[in-house]
Amino acid sequence: MHFSGCLCALLVALVYQVSGMDTVIGLYGETIEVPCNNGAPKPKDLFMTKWKYDDGDLLTQLKDQDASVIATDKYKDRVSMAENSSLLIAAATLKDEKTFTCMVVAGADISEYPVKLLIHKAPTGVEITALATELEIGKPTQLGQCSTSDANPAASITWFKNKKPLVADGKGIIISSKVKVDEVTGLTTTSSILQYTAEKGDTAALFTCGALNTLSSPVSFTVTYPTERISLHVISKGPLMEGSNVTLKCKADGNPPPTSFNFHILGKLVKVENSDSYTVTDVTRESTGEYKCSIIDNAKMEDSKNITINYLDMSLSPSGKVMKSFGEGLALTLQTHASGELKVSWTKDNGKLDSRPTFDKLTYSDSGKYEVVVTMGPLVKKASFELVVEGVPVIRRVAKRRGEDGQHKVLTCEAEGSPKPTVAWSVNGTSADESPYVNGKITHKLTIVPTVNLTVVCTVSNELGQDTRTINVSTYSSDEGDTTKLVVGVIVGLLLATVVVGLAYWLYMKKSKQGSWKTGEKEDGSTEESKKLEEKIEEKLEENSQKVEV
Repeated sequence: MHFSGCLCALLVALVYQVSGMDTVIGLYGETIEVPCNNGAPKPKDLFMTKWKYDDGDLLTQLKDQDASVIATDKYKDRVSMAENSSLLIAAATLKDEKTFTCMVVAGADISEYPVKLLIHKAPTGVEITALATELEIGKPTQLGQCSTSDANPAASITWFKNKKPLVADGKGIIISSKVKVDEVTGLTTTSSILQYTAEKGDTAALFTCGALNTLSSPVSFTVTYPTERISLHVISKGPLMEGSNVTLKCKADGNPPPTSFNFHILGKLVKVENSDSYTVTDVTRESTGEYKCSIIDNAKMEDSKNITINYLDMSLSPSGKVMKSFGEGLALTLQTHASGELKVSWTKDNGKLDSRPTFDKLTYSDSGKYEVVVTMGPLVKKASFELVVEGVPVIRRVAKRRGEDGQHKVLTCEAEGSPKPTVAWSVNGTSADESPYVNGKITHKLTIVPTVNLTVVCTVSNELGQDTRTINVSTYSSDEGDTTKLVVGVIVGLLLATVVVGLAYWLYMKKSKQGSWKTGEKEDGSTEESKKLEEKIEEKLEENSQKVEV
């Protein structure tokens, strides 16, 4: 009786405390940890911990003892208690979705902590089936069915086009979904059907569907639509010019595009099947004109292009190698005929000329290779001729000068001619020097030491003829004497000229006086002028006389 009274007193003293319910989410098939009192530390005066659920107790643990499994149902081999008093449930299934309660007895208090357990499972995969073969513009078509299975809770499916979600609008986009629950596992399968009205821009669009961050493989569809417009394209490598091939390509915006076309080649109809191209070969300037293409079953749907075939004709006269004589003229004729504006440039021996060359009177410097380049855009034509001016050699100048040592004489013979003249002297020298042969000119120098006065002959010759000139060469002393004689001769000549002028004037004045006597004119003015003139003549004679003495 005493024990019963104590137990009653203990039960009266216990105070029940029930906390608010927590929620734990576990993964399907995994071991789930359900915390007691949200994982709070055990109380110091802990007496007992027990886990239970609506259908009975699971396990219990007294202080400083191991936990004991009480359950006899499906949890018998699946539950255990962790060190921190949490409930561990192995191989979780959807049937584990229920409320578990942790009861803690400490001192005079009994506390209960209920925990609601939820089991989640991600879908096993997402795929699109029942794909449409093609989409037609403006026509609602079931694009496909997106499905995902073995999920809890049921997955929500979203459709995407080019990674952007599609939102049902009840018109162009209609989405219908349904969920099926597996009777054994309780897992769900969700399917979603997309009915879509395609647009022209959907030709290369990629469609996908997804659930819980899982996407299906992208799919695309052939979008069909009728041809509304065609265009004619001209395909050619480089500019269109005579001799080249021109390919005409007819493009239609329909899908699938037409496979046969009519090509109108300068008014001539050419039917092409199973191709959208036609090639016109070896075109000429007569191929310039309007070209068209059209659809075979709709001739009104056409496009056209005006094609211009570029051409450039050029002829140059003379051509090849031209031989002409010095002093002759040469007529130069350039004829051009082209489809556009031309640019003409001339070169001589690869050097650019400022203008077209003219040859009214040929010189040796006119010899060379001439080339004309005529361009019209990318078209280029060239022609050339080589001009050779020939002539009998002619000596233009012979000269002599004293060498730097005063003993040698340097003789120079300058000549022109073509072919290149050969220079020969009538005497031998100590050294000979010949300048480069340029523009038909050549200069030959000969150094000699004359011991006697002599006449030297320079001879120039080529296959057309020859020319000679002479030059007198004296020794050094003879040259000094010759110089003195030359100076004296000049002075004597000046004296004689003065005398002649004075004599002529005297005779003139004499006749003038006779005339004045006959006419009775006064002589005063003329007499004074005569005296002044006579004085000037006398001064001049005296000056020349002094020069002679010098």
